[in-house]
Amino acid sequence: MEQLLIGFLIGTVVAGVVAALIAFRAGIKYRMSQAESAIGSAEKEAERIIEAAKEEAESKKKIALVEAKDEIHKDRTELEKEIKDRRSELSRQERRVQQKEENLDKKTDQFEKKEDQLQKKLKAADEKLEEAERIKKSQMDVLEKISQLTTEQAKEQLLTVLDNELTHEKVLRVTQYEQQVKDICEEKARGLIALAISKCAADQVAETAVSVVALPSDDMKGRIIGREGRNIRTLETLTGVELIIDDTPEAITLSCFDPARREVARIALEKLIADGRIHPAKIEEMVEKAKREVEHRIKQEGERAILETNVHGINHELVRLIGRLHYRTSYRQNVLTHSIEVAHLCGIMASELGVDAATARRAGLLHDIGKALSYEIEGSHVQIGVDVCRKYKESAEIIHAVEAHHGDVECRTVIAALVQAADAISAARPGARNENYENYIKRLEKLEEICSSYEGVEKSYAIQAGREVRIMVIPEQVNDEKMVLTAREIAKRIESEMQYPGQIKVHLIRESRAIEYAK
Repeated sequence: MEQLLIGFLIGTVVAGVVAALIAFRAGIKYRMSQAESAIGSAEKEAERIIEAAKEEAESKKKIALVEAKDEIHKDRTELEKEIKDRRSELSRQERRVQQKEENLDKKTDQFEKKEDQLQKKLKAADEKLEEAERIKKSQMDVLEKISQLTTEQAKEQLLTVLDNELTHEKVLRVTQYEQQVKDICEEKARGLIALAISKCAADQVAETAVSVVALPSDDMKGRIIGREGRNIRTLETLTGVELIIDDTPEAITLSCFDPARREVARIALEKLIADGRIHPAKIEEMVEKAKREVEHRIKQEGERAILETNVHGINHELVRLIGRLHYRTSYRQNVLTHSIEVAHLCGIMASELGVDAATARRAGLLHDIGKALSYEIEGSHVQIGVDVCRKYKESAEIIHAVEAHHGDVECRTVIAALVQAADAISAARPGARNENYENYIKRLEKLEEICSSYEGVEKSYAIQAGREVRIMVIPEQVNDEKMVLTAREIAKRIESEMQYPGQIKVHLIRESRAIEYAK
């Protein structure tokens, strides 16, 4: 039974498998038939679409061909029109070019004709020029015979005349310009000098306008000032000196341009400090004592100068003025010492020359007497000295020596020349005025070298300690008008090439002499 059952089951399974295989095969066949029918319909549809696309492409192609033909026709029409226009323009340009060529040909012919005419004219002009040269040469020969001068000599003479005329014109212009410059610059110069003094004077005057008084202690400053400053005001009023009380320890500065007043204030202040009693009445008493001492010192210095120079018979007021020179300085040189030195030099030179030595010493001692009053009276110290000597009845020879010692007037006496020379020697002595000896010699040599380098200069001398240079010119080479230009040029060159204090006077001398002997 089991075997039958197993066999039945196997048969059933086998039958089912077979049925399944048959059904699967039938399904496959069905699907294949369905797929073949679908493929056939798709191919047909594709063929239809392709045909439709071909028809549409053919229609568009025809439309494009028509449009292209229209565009080509349009472009061809425009190009033909443009070509026609350009051809017409070219024709016009060709006609213009042809006309210009014809005109150029005509002008060329005209130029050739004119060139021929010009050549003929040039040839004729050359012939006339040669004829003019011949005539000119013959005229020059006639002129040379008449004037007895060659052409070169005539040119030289003409240039000489022209040079003289130009020199005269230059002198006139230089004189005119100098006057204009003086007129224009005078006011400016005053302002500049005032400005320079205000900026630079302080350092320069400090050495000669200030004295210092030592104090035992700084407490003394308060006593000198006094209650509400009455003591210092009294002292400044009585002496005319300014007291400077600053932070400087144990010292008071006295400031004044007058050395005599400053000396009075210094002596009075030292007496007050020594006494210890400082009040207005005591200040007045000490100032009077100090003035008497200074006046006594002035008198002593004047008498000492007279005795030392062996000069007698001088008015007592003039002796006092000589003593006041002790409190004057010039370029840091004491004026009284300088005057005594000049007096000795004048006496020595006068003795050697056989001139009155006493008069020479007297003139030397008094030559700078004007500096004793130069701050009180207007004018230069030379003019003040002349007025003082006249006031005290000095001789005309002494007055002339005082007037001429700086070359303001020409020396007319031997005494005046001796005083002038002695003054220059004393001022120029090495160490007298703080100037190096070698620099001083080099400055004088340079000054003479500059002057001697100009044409027509025979000799040059630096005098007055280098404050003046005298130049002797050859009269045949330098005339009166040229002297003005030469002096101006020398002065300008000295200003540009040299450094010197003060000013230098350039003095040109032209002298012609004719000497003959009667036998």
